[in-house]
Amino acid sequence: MTTHTEDFLQRAKEAKQRITEVSPAEARDKIVEGALLLDLREKDKFELGHIKGALNISPDALDMRIGEVAPDKHAPIVCYCGGSNRAALTTDTLQQIGYTRVVSIQGGLKAYEADDET
Repeated sequence: MTTHTEDFLQRAKEAKQRITEVSPAEARDKIVEGALLLDLREKDKFELGHIKGALNISPDALDMRIGEVAPDKHAPIVCYCGGSNRAALTTDTLQQIGYTRVVSIQGGLKAYEADDET
């Protein structure tokens, strides 16, 4: 399990006030409707399991790659990570650079997988 610093957790908490978080069920609907799905975890974790159709992109590489994977700033994007903190920060960043329909899965992959089992 990843341990985050207090500073990181505080920044994620603040980002969550500025973004839209959706439930796992709402995320599924958006994915079915064709939203781009971004997995923001490390590559090794992505390779151990991810949501079908997800594109793995490191938050560190976001600035370099987002234009090629999401050239339309008005297309829907769903972001997730393990627990939702990194995804919240990335969603906030995407909004700041002009993406208008980007959301984060509340609770991250853990919540998404748990919801799938119900």
